[in-house]
Amino acid sequence: MSKAFASQSDMEDKKTSFTEVGEGLYAFTAEGDPNTGVIIGDESIMIVEAQATPRLARKVIDYVRTVTDKPITHVVLTHYHAVRVLGASAYGAREIIMSDVAAAMVEERGQEDWDSEFGRFPRLFQGHEEIPGLTRPTTTFTDSMTVYLGKRRVEITKLGRAHTAGDSVIWVPDQEVMFTGDIVEYHSACYCGDGHFNDWESTLSNIAAYEPKAIAPGRGGALVGEEMVAKAIEATADFVRSTYKPVKRIVARGGSLKLAWDAVRESCDPKFADFAIYEHCLPFNVSRAFDEARGIDTPRIWTAERDREMWSALQG
Repeated sequence: MSKAFASQSDMEDKKTSFTEVGEGLYAFTAEGDPNTGVIIGDESIMIVEAQATPRLARKVIDYVRTVTDKPITHVVLTHYHAVRVLGASAYGAREIIMSDVAAAMVEERGQEDWDSEFGRFPRLFQGHEEIPGLTRPTTTFTDSMTVYLGKRRVEITKLGRAHTAGDSVIWVPDQEVMFTGDIVEYHSACYCGDGHFNDWESTLSNIAAYEPKAIAPGRGGALVGEEMVAKAIEATADFVRSTYKPVKRIVARGGSLKLAWDAVRESCDPKFADFAIYEHCLPFNVSRAFDEARGIDTPRIWTAERDREMWSALQG
């Protein structure tokens, strides 16, 4: 019997939490659903990742209002994926910030990604009728930029390709806390369908070089303390390695996508089968790894049609 497509059978609401990861810094998490970060300055608030719809964004705002009534002035989007960006309108922020590469990817593939993710994650798109359209930034940067929320300095920078080509991270130096987006996950599968396997580990090393005292990851619980941070970074690196190495080996031998799939299952199932969205991510990850191992540097655009064809071929 074939598995339900992507996360279509995952319709149970997740338990949400709002964890302080530093003074005035919070991680909104929901049992493996996309996380959102909150940075409270002495004058205003920055949101990191917008959620998939305005309805979901308002859940984040409700938590924010339990700790502060300061205005939300900035939304930072670490990459272009629909489940991260399409709720941005709910915050009423005057600035929406992305890297220039992420902004270009919105134009190149944003609508296709929206259509694709809508089919994969029906629960996350409840209230989708409120989405006003693609989320585009008001401000972009090439390498890094600094935002002041009053006196609090926030650094937004690109540390390398990983989950996408346009990934950025957000560093709050006064607390030594980082918001990593989906470059780092905790007890959740990495979605690598638009990723760069050969770059991902070096980008993780660049994050580790900051020696964060806490990290708000893309999915999974907040990581507080250097031991938890190191554990999550290494687990993410292990996931990426364990996915790509067997595929690279199969491609070197002239093997097929199906052989690569079997090799990744053998490598990853024993370690990661209980991770959130593992079965959802696996076919997309193997397909992208197979392309990269064959020298395709730019991930092919996922469409709703391509999703289904790939799923039927591998996970069906």
